[in-house]
Amino acid sequence: MQPFRHFKTKASYVKTEANKTTVCAQSKEKFMKRILSTFGLAALMTSGIALAQPVQPVGKGQELIQYELDGVTFESRFIASQSESKANVLMFPNWLGPDTEASVAKAELFAEKGYNVLLADVYGIDTRPSNQEEAAQASGSLTGDRELLRRRAQKALAEFRLRLADTGLESKSKPLAAIGFCFGGTTSLELARSGVNLPYFVSFHGNLSSPTPADAKQIKGSILVFNGADDPIVPASEIRSFEDEMTAASVDWTFVNFSNTVHSFTDPTANVPGVAEYNPVAAARAYGAMELFLQQ
Repeated sequence: MQPFRHFKTKASYVKTEANKTTVCAQSKEKFMKRILSTFGLAALMTSGIALAQPVQPVGKGQELIQYELDGVTFESRFIASQSESKANVLMFPNWLGPDTEASVAKAELFAEKGYNVLLADVYGIDTRPSNQEEAAQASGSLTGDRELLRRRAQKALAEFRLRLADTGLESKSKPLAAIGFCFGGTTSLELARSGVNLPYFVSFHGNLSSPTPADAKQIKGSILVFNGADDPIVPASEIRSFEDEMTAASVDWTFVNFSNTVHSFTDPTANVPGVAEYNPVAAARAYGAMELFLQQ
């Protein structure tokens, strides 16, 4: 399986090498420090990045699935495809968790496009951030303990597979991919580094650094990363470090850098100028490229 070939457009640039990947990022702790130093906590708390909301209604073809790990109860949302399914997608949301209107809407969009989706909970049902500060604390506890993050991601994957089997939706002809947004992108890549046997892992504007780069040798699938070229959270030095990590492990990778684009570019609610802003052009191109990636 070969990754996307090298192409260039006015708004984006894609860098690819067969069996190698490039990307990088930093922890949520650094993310918070960088934003707080620029805007201050008050500005962040009132910014256009959507805050968590009450649990969204369970729509048609949806089911809330509860399960336990290490004494913690989790609740993920299963959404069946509204048409003949193309693939099965394990989706990790941003650091606000799986119950925000924006995250549920994003998962529903994938279901409309023909994907069975599990919108995964890696926090636990009793942890639902109501603001950015709580989100930083919740996500930071996991980025600071990558083994715990990996176990929780693996458990979500196991529950997704069980649900697909129970509903007869599991099929060898339909790939299963792990994708994630922001903190969820970090989670998707940590799941890959844990060595699980999946063909595809996708990160949208995620924080991508690894405290254990040698773990990239455990990656069994192909990696696709979408990044904003002007994202202040992902400096060029970290992109080079990630590239070195993936290259040393001979990973099949694709790195997509969108020009004039910053953090959270797929989130319609993101509105922190110069830091986190929605870019509909980059978002549409990223989704389109992901669909092609999952067809390979």
